[in-house]
Amino acid sequence: MGISRRISVVLVLLVLSAAAAFAAVIDPAADCLSDDNERRISGCTSIIETPGVPSEQLSVAYGLRALGYSLKALFDKAIADYDRAIDINPDFAAALNNRAWAYYKLGRPQQGAGDVERALRLAPDNPYALDTRAHIHQSGGDAAAALADYELAMRFGGETIVKMYQCGLRSQSLYFGALDGVYSSDVKRALHVCINRKGCDPLPGDEDCRPSVS
Repeated sequence: MGISRRISVVLVLLVLSAAAAFAAVIDPAADCLSDDNERRISGCTSIIETPGVPSEQLSVAYGLRALGYSLKALFDKAIADYDRAIDINPDFAAALNNRAWAYYKLGRPQQGAGDVERALRLAPDNPYALDTRAHIHQSGGDAAAALADYELAMRFGGETIVKMYQCGLRSQSLYFGALDGVYSSDVKRALHVCINRKGCDPLPGDEDCRPSVS
């Protein structure tokens, strides 16, 4: 899955928590929760700049604005906002995982290793945090640990995660079977090859797997 699709999925729980946190706020909250990226950044900024916003709402607003920046590939700005979100709420698992992913996308995966470990202590069965850790292991050359985490991501994420990997491996010309969400021996062989191939990512790009994985 590409950056926009992946981060959007990872932050589903963040958005749900935001809806509760912003229940008493009427206007910029709707923009902060919007699927439109520019509205999201603008709305969250309005909340952040409003004096006296409760800390829960402020943390979520920073997390969602960070999402907006990540979707624009502005990862340094995203990390700065994730820093603020986590300073306010150190147990913000989604923000921890997504800060780790932003570091990974900047080519500094080891800087996010501690974040993803913290995220997994808070939510041990989160498939997206397991996927993040798998990518970090893969980038560091630890193929066995990467495979183990990709498999855990599929175990906890079910068909959705398996289909994503099937699609990504197909785009790498490593898998030619159905996008059926079944972790078959063919998928495992393709995943193993990808993990050991420099620059190979089992996640599909933004343009791939629509509508097959949606």
